[in-house]
Formats: sequence, structure tokens, C-alpha cells
Amino acid sequence: MKIATWNINGVKARHDTALAWLKEAAPDIACLQEIKSVDEAFPAAAFEELGYNVVTHGQKGFNGVALLSKSPLEDITRGLPGEDEDVQARYIEAVTGTAQGVVRVGCLYLPNGNPVDTEKFPYKLRWMDRLRQHVAERLTLEEPFVLLGDYNVIPEPRDARNPDAWVGDALFRPESRQSFRALCALGLTDAVRAANQADDVYTFWDYQAGAWQKNNGIRIDHVLLSPEACDRLEGVGIDAHVRGWEKPSDHVPVWVELAA
Repeated sequence: MKIATWNINGVKARHDTALAWLKEAAPDIACLQEIKSVDEAFPAAAFEELGYNVVTHGQKGFNGVALLSKSPLEDITRGLPGEDEDVQARYIEAVTGTAQGVVRVGCLYLPNGNPVDTEKFPYKLRWMDRLRQHVAERLTLEEPFVLLGDYNVIPEPRDARNPDAWVGDALFRPESRQSFRALCALGLTDAVRAANQADDVYTFWDYQAGAWQKNNGIRIDHVLLSPEACDRLEGVGIDAHVRGWEKPSDHVPVWVELAA
């Protein structure tokens, strides 16, 4: 069972790219972030033609997340609990069935948090605290839970080609990294690091200053696994080549394979 995450940076701008990648990678579940589309405008038909069930939590112009699944999705949750006045579309969760039972998938687009001297950074930290509380509750279900998406957190210096350039940035601030560690400390496994301890593992390359050509990247797209999901982990990958396609997103897909 292949489950993937990708911040596509606009479903309209990356429509053809998304379809090409889905045909090539053939994930059983694809979690998309930053779709930048309201639900009714999301081009679901094109993905349904490839055999996917589609559920979205959209927002006009920015944010927005989507789940594409070859199997039916149930117990769909849109939005992260804990702050009723938060209208930003950044989280969607659902359950799908497998031969070994259900798998729960949470797709997230964590706030960027910049500039740090504005309300955006406290909002990021509050969002992360809400996420930790929600995940702690979900883990009591003792089921395979895959929590994946654009976390907008660089966990360690080795997760950036030039960590000094990110000092003071919300993605690399000590508070953000501590919150990420607290989330993992609930018992979640960082799938990429479980499989690959190399220093040059990145998922994002900025559009500016030839970052892709210079491999000046960062790792901010993560797949975290509950113990029950980690027990079934069979493979991990990053489709970095997609960054070199025409009209690419600045992020690339990250995926895991679980025993079905």
C-alpha cells in the first residue's frame, strides 16, 4: 500500500503535472496540499478517471488539502480541532480499509509562520500544539495512522543544505523544531529518517537563485507513522526528479509503502 504526500502549489497550475505523476507513481493514496481551490472548483473528475476517490477541504486562493484514494474513504474529518475561529483549510483526515484492517491517514499543511514578528508565528505554534493534542487522542485508537504533509519545519541542521541561511526563519526556529520533536515523542516515527540517514535528503527547492540546480534544498515534507503503521513499513521514497519537470511545484512527492 503506497501512501504519498505532495504540496502541489496550486492544482490549477499543476494539473497536468499532478496527473503525470499519479500515472507514473500510482500511489494508492495521495495527500495533496496547497491546492488553492474551493471544493466545488477542484478538478475531481480528472483524478476520478484515474480511479481515485476524491475528498477535499478547500479554500479560495490559498491553503487547501485533498485526499485521493483508490479505495473508498470513510470517517472523513475536515479541519483540525481546537480553535473554532480558525477558518484556514489545512487538515483533512480519513480512514480506508485494507486486508489487514483500517488505515487512518491525516493530510496536513502546517502554517509557515513567517514573518516571525507577526501573529503568523504564534498561530503556527498554536496549530502545532493543536495537532499534537489531536494526534495524542488518535493514537489511543491503536490503529495504523499515517500523518503526512508539508510541515513547514526543518527538524535538524542536516535537513538544510545551508542551515545558517535559515537561522531566525519560522521553519527553523527552536520553538518550531521543539514542537516537531514533541509531536514525534508521542510515539511517531519519521519514515524518511528511519530509512535514510544521509545529509542531502531534501523535499523543497525554492524557485529563486537556482536552488534546484545547486541542490540548495530543505526537508520540510514529512511522513510520520504510528507504531502500528511503522510495523508495516516496507519502503520510503522521495520523487525528487519531479522538481525538474516543466512548471514544477517547489516541493516534491514523498511516499511510504506499507504492507497491505
